[in-house]
Amino acid sequence: MTYLLPSLMLLALVAGIFSGYPVAFLLAGLSVLFMLLGDITLASFSLITSRVFGSVLENWILAAIPLFIFMGIMLDKSKVANKLLSELEALFGGKPGGLGLAVVIIGIIMAASTGIIGASVVLMGTMALPLMLRQGYDKTVAIGTVLGSGTLGILIPPSIMLVVFGDVMQIPIGDLFAGALIPGLMLGGFYALYIIYIAITNPKKVPPGPAPPAGSRGKLMLRLMWNLIVPGLLISSVLVSIVVGVATPTEGAAIGAFGALVLAMFSGQLSWSVLKSSLKETCLTTGMILILAIGATAFSLVFKRVGGQSMIEDAAGMLGASPYMVVLAIMVLIFVLGFFLEWIEISFLVLPLFAPIVAGLDFGDAFANQGEVMIWFALLVAINLQTSFLTPPFGYALFYLKGIAIPGVTTADIYRGVVPIVLMQLLGVLLVALFPIIALWLPGKV
Repeated sequence: MTYLLPSLMLLALVAGIFSGYPVAFLLAGLSVLFMLLGDITLASFSLITSRVFGSVLENWILAAIPLFIFMGIMLDKSKVANKLLSELEALFGGKPGGLGLAVVIIGIIMAASTGIIGASVVLMGTMALPLMLRQGYDKTVAIGTVLGSGTLGILIPPSIMLVVFGDVMQIPIGDLFAGALIPGLMLGGFYALYIIYIAITNPKKVPPGPAPPAGSRGKLMLRLMWNLIVPGLLISSVLVSIVVGVATPTEGAAIGAFGALVLAMFSGQLSWSVLKSSLKETCLTTGMILILAIGATAFSLVFKRVGGQSMIEDAAGMLGASPYMVVLAIMVLIFVLGFFLEWIEISFLVLPLFAPIVAGLDFGDAFANQGEVMIWFALLVAINLQTSFLTPPFGYALFYLKGIAIPGVTTADIYRGVVPIVLMQLLGVLLVALFPIIALWLPGKV
């Protein structure tokens, strides 16, 4: 009976999630209810209020979130991806799998600009998937390529999720950005190798497009480089300024937001209606993130006061002496939670409970210091969440793509197409788990 209240609190949370009730209000309501059930004094509620203001509403780092969201929206409005896709499609024309490789490259570029999984999947699904199907691509290959490329936005910096991770886990965001770069590019490389393998073994599944006129590849390459220069400079300036410590994440995000606005203006896509809709979308997304942060902050504080942290620590101790078994159990739990919860809920609700446990584990000589352990763990969670968003039957990215309603694409097609991508994702998680240097080498250098 020692852990009756925290157990009931978790059960109520799970029941509320499956009921479809908005998670932010569910977290806040359960906090108040179990504060009363746990006989927590009303004076303690002022501590929750202070924590909400101090860690959420007055948090300077979280101010980077609306700026990064606005940057991604404006880059989308400036039609950068459309121009790059048309240039890459022409450049790879005449080669089996050429369009698929172009989609993977665009996915990597847009991942570095949007940082929001839903926006990336919808963008790639509306822009690239119909084009691939018209060219005769196998449905499963086309769908898998779009889903894999579209979800890279959750991992490749500047990722909004990594900004939240850094704040919740008290890790320098520049270190997380540097650490995520190689794993993100590694996964993008897996997708490219997948297309190349199919092009070699079964080229009918990835037929070539029209070949460019003779002697025109040089001009196409020059146009491609020109179209890459401005967004490339914008994204790299944001990343480099944050990673090397020249600017804070908020200052770097402000640079990116202003640069994206200027780019949209010079591309002729900026108008009052575009600016108004972009600001509205930015405010709605930011509001959703912040209200979840407020609810999760209250929930986690009450959960700890009723003995929840001790319950989780005792449960972790039952897994044995191996710290890797504890990490594995946490990864499995987060993977399952990713079916039902957005990364925002998991970031604010689950990470504050598990991060102290991982920080206290003894990995021997595997890591130089505790900071490396936390960076490694944070990036494992990030890749894990990207994988769970793709896994049937409840992966969020699958529903995003299905919601676009591409003619001729069924739910079964989406499930079949994503299986090879999920296997590559699991390989990525395994490699980062077994070889932490993949995530830690770049942060150590910069």
